[in-house]
Amino acid sequence: MLLRVLDAKARLPHQAPMRANYKLQRLFVPGDLAADMEIDADPQQSHYLAHVLRLGPGAELLLFNGRDGEWSAAVSEVRKKVVRLTVNSLQRPQPAPCDLVYCFAPLKQARLDYLVQKAVEMGAGVLQPVLTQHTQVTKTASDRLRANVIEAAEQCGILAVPEVREAVRLERLLSGWDRERRLIFCDEDAATNNPVAALRAIGEKRLALLVGPEGGFSEDERRMLRALDFVTAIPLGPRILRADTAAVAALAVIQATIGDW
Repeated sequence: MLLRVLDAKARLPHQAPMRANYKLQRLFVPGDLAADMEIDADPQQSHYLAHVLRLGPGAELLLFNGRDGEWSAAVSEVRKKVVRLTVNSLQRPQPAPCDLVYCFAPLKQARLDYLVQKAVEMGAGVLQPVLTQHTQVTKTASDRLRANVIEAAEQCGILAVPEVREAVRLERLLSGWDRERRLIFCDEDAATNNPVAALRAIGEKRLALLVGPEGGFSEDERRMLRALDFVTAIPLGPRILRADTAAVAALAVIQATIGDW
């Protein structure tokens, strides 16, 4: 038995993906990355590196752009308003993007920030705001959503930066839906409290999750969703959850049951 355990442990480094280095500061940069390149951090990043972290020449950090993997870099020059970085070597190759599409009714600002950050952390590859009959916030600031996506990616070692799409009405989303992708929606009126059986019945398919607004889906919207052959309704237990809590709970149970956990 001991030999088998030791042999399994010996194989782990070859089977597991490369882990993020959480000891170094990570920065998202929009431009290309390659060895020996020199990059000027943007003004906000430069202020943070020079005046908050107080990094000087030679300090090491990590850079990523969502396309070229993760690269080691070092501070080469600190000027009054600009920090110049020199790119060194590739640390982690770029993974395939996450395929899970997360559709959500926008919430008020602080809770929406939280929702977006947690969706990124939990493996969403696309963020799709959806306007429903009970949606309280009808306008979304795409730039703010993208900023939250990047912040979450920086903090959590994520390299495949999720796409942020413009908000659409629920009816339009469904009419143009790719029927090869199974849409899971959180239905507070489901007959059971256990989502696992419904999720396991889906099998291996491309997935999307739809979480409604604070007031839930209207009866018309529920009927519309239940009538579609590419939609699966799931409950989220016996308790009433706020929309942002429901989002995290749904993402967790999907990833644990039929996702990449």
